[in-house]
Amino acid sequence: MRAKRKQKLFVILGLVSLAAIAVGLTLYALRSNINLFFSPVQISAGDAPLERQIRAGGMVREGTVARDPDSLEVVFTVTDYVEDVEVRYSGILPDLFREGQGVVVVGELQQGGWLRADQVLARHDENYMPPEVAQALEEAGYSPEDYQAKAAEVGKRLEAQQDGAGQN
Repeated sequence: MRAKRKQKLFVILGLVSLAAIAVGLTLYALRSNINLFFSPVQISAGDAPLERQIRAGGMVREGTVARDPDSLEVVFTVTDYVEDVEVRYSGILPDLFREGQGVVVVGELQQGGWLRADQVLARHDENYMPPEVAQALEEAGYSPEDYQAKAAEVGKRLEAQQDGAGQN
């Protein structure tokens, strides 16, 4: 092989190597920003990584929202009607957050199997369900109509309780 051709080969190999290293470093850096969606069934099965940011979603189980009166701490349960995951959140919840509604929670799964939430996202109207939550519930054997009807039923029951408490 001639010297000129050998030099071109080394330059091309060097450029390809540098490009491969750059792509590898970029993918490694982006890896920490990816937060995948997991349903309560997947979390209970151990599919979700511990102490790494994930998104979890489902319905807020009725009767599980507990607020600390002295702080902004809230504990509630997210369910897909097969498995449940306890969520602990410190902050102001969205206005549309309530029992029986679909939510997506962004946070880290802890060793005890509970989720420390950094962000709670609630649906924006009575017909909307986050696509990930709808898919997870469908995999659990529920149709979107089932949980929309259940959410409406829970909403009516909660409104009736609030009306009854307001009249006393």
